[in-house]
Amino acid sequence: MTKKILAIALLSAAVALTGCSKPAEEAAAEVGAAEAHAQSSSAGLPAGNIEAGEKLASTKNAKTGQSCVDCHGAEGNAPIDAAYPRLAGQYGDYLAHSLQGYRDGKREHALMSSQAAELTDQQIADLGAYFGSRTGNLRDLHGTTN
Repeated sequence: MTKKILAIALLSAAVALTGCSKPAEEAAAEVGAAEAHAQSSSAGLPAGNIEAGEKLASTKNAKTGQSCVDCHGAEGNAPIDAAYPRLAGQYGDYLAHSLQGYRDGKREHALMSSQAAELTDQQIADLGAYFGSRTGNLRDLHGTTN
């Protein structure tokens, strides 16, 4: 009797799953979309170009007269002020997300908000890719005290 109930339950589950399955074309489209998303950043940006980011990092902003490396140093490793973060070696997606925040007004900083205001999604992705590709002198906070 238990085998009969188990067989009926399995058959019911199989029928239910068959009714919920997607056509092959729809499933293939979802796989294609997932692959395309995997090529973009977690911030929803296009794939960044390191070389373009390197050039942009040294380009003076028309409104502020500053470039990234003016404040964050060569390759983002030597900030001119201890309060400025090192960019080299940071996760590119983190940097991109931060720049999006400054550009979109979700993060505010007297210098960075105006610096990022005119950046396109591609430029943000390129800067994240460039600084993320640099060898950084980052350190963690293990062993430090307040």
